[in-house]
Amino acid sequence: MSELRESQWQYLLGEARAASTRSYAPYSQLRVGAAALTTTDVLVVGSNVENASYGLTLCAECAVVSDLARLGGGRLKAIMVVAGDGCVLTPCGRCRQLLFEHGGAQLEVCGETYGASTTVGELLPGAFGPVDLNERSER
Repeated sequence: MSELRESQWQYLLGEARAASTRSYAPYSQLRVGAAALTTTDVLVVGSNVENASYGLTLCAECAVVSDLARLGGGRLKAIMVVAGDGCVLTPCGRCRQLLFEHGGAQLEVCGETYGASTTVGELLPGAFGPVDLNERSER
């Protein structure tokens, strides 16, 4: 069950849709926007930024994490990702790992069906994270 109120999800949906209009997607034409709330209810947003070499493309979720750092850090508690048509998207595998790093397994992710949420832990079971570096390093 989501800890966010319906109005908070609606707010994130509107902000993610607005962010998608500011994406740079000349190659795929797939505009993506993301909006998230931190554990202190600070809004962070991002848009995808493509690159001609494709591999250097930045997903909207990457931009959210960049915005989080720009605002001084913190932890993410919920995220909404949408395509340019306004429909909800689920983060790709790379972004799931990035979101795990900055929100943990409990980070809520709006599912592909608006109103349904899941967690990064459910999307990326057994994730490798910062704690693994300390516990498994050779010292």
